[in-house]
Amino acid sequence: MKPEQSNFMNLQFSAKSENESFARVAVAAFISQLDPTMDELSDLKTVVSEAVTNSIIHGYHSDESGVVTIRAEILNDTITLVIEDNGHGIEDLEMAKQPLYTSKPELERSGMGFTIMENFMDEFEVSSELGRGTSILMKKRIESKKALYN
Repeated sequence: MKPEQSNFMNLQFSAKSENESFARVAVAAFISQLDPTMDELSDLKTVVSEAVTNSIIHGYHSDESGVVTIRAEILNDTITLVIEDNGHGIEDLEMAKQPLYTSKPELERSGMGFTIMENFMDEFEVSSELGRGTSILMKKRIESKKALYN
């Protein structure tokens, strides 16, 4: 077995909708060192988009003065992402995790964000506190590098 190899990055940006694509690209560039498949990269970009969009729309209610933080860590063949805001928080976390539930139906939101994140990742956890914000932790093992660490 090869020794552990690790790397990390931290990223903070204004809670502006135009920064969602920046977040996707930044995380994709960081993850590229693991040589992910196109499907893996697409899944990771999608979960970043979902989490960042949730922070902006639901956490900060589109208040652009808020800050979204992304922490990414690579340990061997696994990427860990933590996406956080210090916004409103989620009133009923169990309800928010239900497919098709949205607290913003007037914005024509699909209510599938948490479901998508959970299905695309190997591990998925959400913690939230009213008035303090929300943190989403996700992990995914990148298949293309498994052979190097077995």
